[in-house]
Formats: sequence, C-alpha cells, structure tokens
Amino acid sequence: MPDPSSWLHEATATAEGGHVRTDDGGLSTALASPLAAHCTGLRPEQLLAAAFASCLHHAAVEAAGEITDEAHTVQVRAEAKLGRDDDGLYRADVHASISSAGLSREQLADLVEYADRLWPFSSGDNSRHRLTVTPAENGRH
Repeated sequence: MPDPSSWLHEATATAEGGHVRTDDGGLSTALASPLAAHCTGLRPEQLLAAAFASCLHHAAVEAAGEITDEAHTVQVRAEAKLGRDDDGLYRADVHASISSAGLSREQLADLVEYADRLWPFSSGDNSRHRLTVTPAENGRH
C-alpha cells in the first residue's frame, strides 16, 4: 500500500437510518434494505455498480488520453449482482465494459487493459486492494 502521505484523494461516507451521505455533501440518498422489502432508495447492488462504473470510468478516461484525443467519448457500463452463499455470506459479481467512439478493436483492447491495470480493483489481481473493518468508538462517526 502507498505511503499515507501519498494518497491523492480521500472521502468519507456514513450510512445510517436508511440514508447514505458523503461528508462533503456530494452524495445523499435513501437506501433500500435487502432485508426490508418496503424500503425505497438505492439498493446495495446499485451502489456497487455505480461505484465500480465511476472508478473505472476515471481510469478509462486517463488511459484513453494515452491512446486518442477522443477521451470524452469513453463510456463505462458496470453490472453488479449480489447473491448469498450457502453459509449466508454475501458474494458480489461485477462485470464492467468500456467503449469509446472511433477506436479500432486493438486500440479499445489496449484502453481496456490499461484502464484495468490503473484501477485499484483490477480484474486480474485481488491483492491490490484491502478492506479493513473495525469497530467505531461509541458516539463517534
């Protein structure tokens, strides 16, 4: 993992009471619960799809800048599916595709490969990310 002083961007989000929001106010939306059918709002798989699409789009635009001057045409589509294993644990399956107008098949393949390497959640390397979950101190968010 990089030195903590080398991180470029940082964000904090809080989910509680059927709502999720980023501390900077950039996102605030109701959440649906997979355990409560009556809840309305975004479902976990929608948030995963949006997060993966957003992250990969950022990487794909950067990668496209190395290949073409048409980086503004990059489109990323992400599909996220959630399921449960026999032991009750959630599993996720995410598939993303990248397109960009005016590229040859070879250029598009290069763009996809480069973008996938840039992204911290690469399809070929599960060791490039880490999630640490710890208990919060009581009363602190």
